[in-house]
Amino acid sequence: MPIKWGIFKVADRRNFQQHLDPAIGPKRILSLDGGGLRGVVTLGILREIESTLRQRHGDDPSFRLSDYFDLIAGTSTGAIIAGGLSLGMTVDEVHGHYMRLGKYVFKRSLLRWGALRSKYPADKVREALMGVFGDRRLDSLDFCTGLLVVSKRLDTGSTWPLTNNPNARYFKRGTQAKTIANGEYPLWQVVRASTAAPYFFDPETIRIGRGSQGAKPVDGDFVDGGVSPHNNPALQALMSTTMPGYRFGWATGEDQLLVVSVGTGKANAEVGHANLLEGKPAIHAVLSLKALMEDCADHVETMMQWLSNSPTAREIDREIGTAAPPLGGKAMCSYLRYNVLFHSDWFSEQLGEKISATTLAKLEAMDKPDNIPELDRIGQLAGRKLVKAAHFTPTFDL
Repeated sequence: MPIKWGIFKVADRRNFQQHLDPAIGPKRILSLDGGGLRGVVTLGILREIESTLRQRHGDDPSFRLSDYFDLIAGTSTGAIIAGGLSLGMTVDEVHGHYMRLGKYVFKRSLLRWGALRSKYPADKVREALMGVFGDRRLDSLDFCTGLLVVSKRLDTGSTWPLTNNPNARYFKRGTQAKTIANGEYPLWQVVRASTAAPYFFDPETIRIGRGSQGAKPVDGDFVDGGVSPHNNPALQALMSTTMPGYRFGWATGEDQLLVVSVGTGKANAEVGHANLLEGKPAIHAVLSLKALMEDCADHVETMMQWLSNSPTAREIDREIGTAAPPLGGKAMCSYLRYNVLFHSDWFSEQLGEKISATTLAKLEAMDKPDNIPELDRIGQLAGRKLVKAAHFTPTFDL
């Protein structure tokens, strides 16, 4: 049976309050992974999602992803993209900002070689993000939809999921509050904190408490949300919107909540037995940290597949398969996951391209501007091959 496309009308477009209102459903979440300049892959896939959904809603040129999704979540490079999309930008507009930012920020200075300084200067990131987001704060009135940004507060070791939800516990300042309300945080600074990858960039210091009655102001030092368990923020987004403490209060159910998760490319975790035997302790430490981050990513994907019904579910491993059926026999949500696996066999089977393992290993780098054109091409190809109109059921149409 052919799909009947709807006609998108201005009246169908939810305003910011309606996007967050738990009484208005169903709800749709877009979740964007971290991964440095590999975010170009994300944008390629998002271009196809935007095109598919625009056609589904009458091919109206005014259609934006912020019309469809009620919350857009991002970690690290995903936070940059999420911030732009939540303000009503098209994918092409975000792509333009992203390309300029990537080429400007990731320029290595000879003065920064060595182990005692971060690899890239943070002031370039601040300048670029301020150029995109201006002086907006999390409580600014021109957000088109919900936004969630994941960061890690290094000085306390806690994960900070920051949102523009006015009902969140710390979003507004009480009459006796000494803390600075989350809503007052500059958007560029929140995104910069989420992108402050250790070794690559210095932490971002955010003032979170005012000095009063002789007390000193309180600062928090924030680093990339990718060093929390939520480099893929899909599970955090699901928790934030459905757990009572976060004060979203959204309903669950496969017809009530859709989570669309987009990755930046899954690296090949295999390092080889010989490399482990011959490597130095420092190399072992780096490989172990990389493996831990991959484990977190697989864990999030496993949990999301276990809590949902998903036509895109992949085999996690040979023992648990796709983690189906849903936990308790009842799905909390519908779930779509789109990502690229940097494995030669996967490229051949899914994208129809033969690319050597050596070439793919080079493309895994998160800070190589020379990789941008090829990553851009791969992202667009992956979007065309992986994203299907049938994945987006009429239940979630506007």
